[in-house]
Amino acid sequence: MSGTGELDVIVIGGGIGGLAAAAFLRRAGRRVAVYEQASRITAVGAGLVVSPNAARLLRRIGVMDALAGVAVALRTGWEFRRWEDGSVLFSQEMGAACRALYGEDSWVVHRADLLAALQAAAGPDALRLGMRCTGVEQRADGALATFADGSTAAAPVLVGADGAHSVVASALGLTAEPVFAGMCAYRALVPADAAPELARRPVHSLWLGPGKHLVHYPVSAGTQINLVAITHQARWQAESWSAEGSVADLAAEFAGWDPRLTELIRAAPAPGRWGLFERDPLTRWVDGRVGLLGDAAHPMFPFLGQGAAQAVEDAAALARHLLAAGDDAEAGLRGYQSARLDRATRVQTESRTRGRLNDLPDGPEQRARDEHFATLSPLQHSGWIYGHDAEAPLAHEHR
Repeated sequence: MSGTGELDVIVIGGGIGGLAAAAFLRRAGRRVAVYEQASRITAVGAGLVVSPNAARLLRRIGVMDALAGVAVALRTGWEFRRWEDGSVLFSQEMGAACRALYGEDSWVVHRADLLAALQAAAGPDALRLGMRCTGVEQRADGALATFADGSTAAAPVLVGADGAHSVVASALGLTAEPVFAGMCAYRALVPADAAPELARRPVHSLWLGPGKHLVHYPVSAGTQINLVAITHQARWQAESWSAEGSVADLAAEFAGWDPRLTELIRAAPAPGRWGLFERDPLTRWVDGRVGLLGDAAHPMFPFLGQGAAQAVEDAAALARHLLAAGDDAEAGLRGYQSARLDRATRVQTESRTRGRLNDLPDGPEQRARDEHFATLSPLQHSGWIYGHDAEAPLAHEHR
């Protein structure tokens, strides 16, 4: 790839996807700069899952080693519990069984810890803060980004990793209209010493009930419990990750549920609260020398715990295909899109379906769902997600 100026790739957006892209591209020998509009990296978003399909990739660039001591390896993943009494409906025993099948544990981690590890892997000079992108222009030999301070940056490739409200996607005309999904989410970090023992276990627990569900798992070396509750609501004004909720409202939503769960809720500080919006999947992510990645390409509901993992897969595949394409950057981006679009779209679509199944009212459909859980092979049931390797050899490398 022949450089324009000093950079090979510009990445817009310094979240998980953008920093992961920089880290994988750096490993591939590319000169990368990540432009992030925030003046500092914050902890918005709290906990997240690093499932085996992402953990394997992150270990190859040193990120999992950097997370040693703060990430929590799950002993049990997707432990589904019934709302009223906590009875276990389904669970994935992780640990040795997960490593034997997929070569890696499944982890839970604070978003801030993962961002710090990715920033280190991207290199000391990759991240440029306080740079709000206002426009993108295609050129014959690359792309030009314009920023709010009047400055510009150019490179042979530009990647939009700037989230669901992507400026880059808008510039390409690659956007889908957000529609409120009738759901809102509460998120909080509960001090572990104030939480019931059930919540302190290295377990990804999901409580299912009529019209709502709640997830919890430990992060930050087990010192905090990440709590996310999904409830239904008729209206919502804005799509935001930072609106405030109240413990009283959250507790009222889950009144009558298992006392251990309501104890966890009462121990929470003031939660964040935001509406969930859905978008139809995009049919393409690439235009010439510009491509999309992560939530800019495939914003998805959190119901499969794959948002961060799919952004990491994107990043690894992007670097892989740009490296294989050499100086033909457009071919590299097309190869990236071909490798990723169908898979990410499937995850995006099935995340939407899972949300509906999680919140079934008690009755015949709910009982059929719960009975179906007993027929599944828990770890192999997720094999299509956990077993995928975004850095698998390209077809021409088998020749």
